[in-house]
Amino acid sequence: MVGIFSLVTGRPGPSGFGSASTAEQVTEGIDASNLTCIITGGASGIGMETARVLALRKAHVIIAARNMESAKEAKQLILQQNESARVEIMKLDLTSVKSVRSFAENFLARDLPLNILINNAGVMFCPYQRSEDGIEMQFATNHLGHFLLTNLLLEKMKQSAKASGIEGRIINLSSIAHTYTYEEGIRFDNLNDEAGYSDKRAYGQSKLANILHANELSRRLKEEGVNITANSVHPGVIMTPLMRHSTLLMNFLKMFTFFIWKSVPQGAATTCYVALHPSVKGVSGKYFLDCNEFQPSAFASNELLGRKLWDFSNKLINSISKP
Repeated sequence: MVGIFSLVTGRPGPSGFGSASTAEQVTEGIDASNLTCIITGGASGIGMETARVLALRKAHVIIAARNMESAKEAKQLILQQNESARVEIMKLDLTSVKSVRSFAENFLARDLPLNILINNAGVMFCPYQRSEDGIEMQFATNHLGHFLLTNLLLEKMKQSAKASGIEGRIINLSSIAHTYTYEEGIRFDNLNDEAGYSDKRAYGQSKLANILHANELSRRLKEEGVNITANSVHPGVIMTPLMRHSTLLMNFLKMFTFFIWKSVPQGAATTCYVALHPSVKGVSGKYFLDCNEFQPSAFASNELLGRKLWDFSNKLINSISKP
């Protein structure tokens, strides 16, 4: 079990990797040239590092991003370091059901395979606001947009896995913050209410939803006998643009918790490990921290809560008028 000692010292866990491992280290020697990957939020932070390393391992990488200018810059930086990188950018705004559907339609129209889907994008600790569809912003961005995106691309992933014989992998970026959520776990009855809103608990709620989504998806895929896994990961504590709403707080905390903060290459390691490493083949419905399996909270392990969230998410999307 990965503990605080391993986190602080960087001591490797059972996988042979730990908190000090970088994305390049955990994928060393892996040839991903036959894989196509979509990563949301790949224009900055650990998303960009994940995209860079996957491209370094010769995967065909598609960065799905809201800010296309940042995405263009990210692509150029990756190409400057690796001229042969196969990296593309496509527009995606996860706060908008219309945009998610448009992205999926545009991608599917290209008739490319899809082997890996990394639901990486997110917002953190933002003040209360609603998406254009009227959904609380952190839940809309971190969970609901990815839930819909995954559903729209799932059939393509099934086809790709069957045609190629290569296991498909879906990775949800969660957080240890999933343990700090509302009393009931998910505020099903008053999700969008400003009353009682907490930016920290709302973030924790969305990260809990990421784990529940991956677990329930994994259960369904196993039941169907599909060669696709679904897992969730905690990347670690990293100062990235995700923390733009709490920069002062994070800088203050960093003074006292400097020993647990990771670099961006370290922060992208667990995602890259779960996406590419052969030792994770067949592993599904698990939560990873520092490239090792870790036991999430009781809420996150609650199968009934996961099923309820699945049905709730579908109903929420269906209630939003289609374009």
